[in-house]
Amino acid sequence: MEIEKYTKLIGRELLPHIQLSTRNPFDPIVVENHSHSWKTIGSGNYAGVFSHDSNPKWVVKVYGRSPEALKKEIEVYEKLGKHPTFSTLIGHGENYLILKRMRGITLFDAVVNGVPIPESVIYDVDQGLDYAKGVGLNPFDVHGKNIVMHNGRGYIVDVSDFYKSGTCHKWIDLKKAYYKIYLPFLYKYHPTIPHFILDLVRKGYRLFRKINRN
Repeated sequence: MEIEKYTKLIGRELLPHIQLSTRNPFDPIVVENHSHSWKTIGSGNYAGVFSHDSNPKWVVKVYGRSPEALKKEIEVYEKLGKHPTFSTLIGHGENYLILKRMRGITLFDAVVNGVPIPESVIYDVDQGLDYAKGVGLNPFDVHGKNIVMHNGRGYIVDVSDFYKSGTCHKWIDLKKAYYKIYLPFLYKYHPTIPHFILDLVRKGYRLFRKINRN
């Protein structure tokens, strides 16, 4: 079976040749990849993501810390099942998930590179979040770096925090910025925006939310 061959590739050619580390608990994972056949395609707070040419439709998300978070993410994907806005859980091992690959450019990178973000992307994300709430999840930490767009459609590529409780304002605030600033002033003649400016905006937003917690 395809999944069995893929799992063997993970055990033989990926896991022994990667190292995931972090300088402190609040830093993102740092990936060192010495595999000759697996490519690193991303990393986040908990894991690195890898692809293999033998199956371009799947990716492997390897956790570098917090095994409990991996179990929670499995539970999230099991609740989500199959929905066009989200990836699908194909299988999992002790410290990794096999997921359907969601291709596209993140909204963050789209703004940096001057790629227009159509309103259909916002609509798709809203539909996906409503669906997630309907199956008993609490969409959390939804922002411009874990939403991708492809051919005018929007997809959420990180659901690892959907089990958390409380209210997350990130998507609500991003939508406000989209309709009040991006759509009227940037969308039609979309300039490139230097990375450092968005980083300043991101840091300012974090400070704003820290001061205005509710």
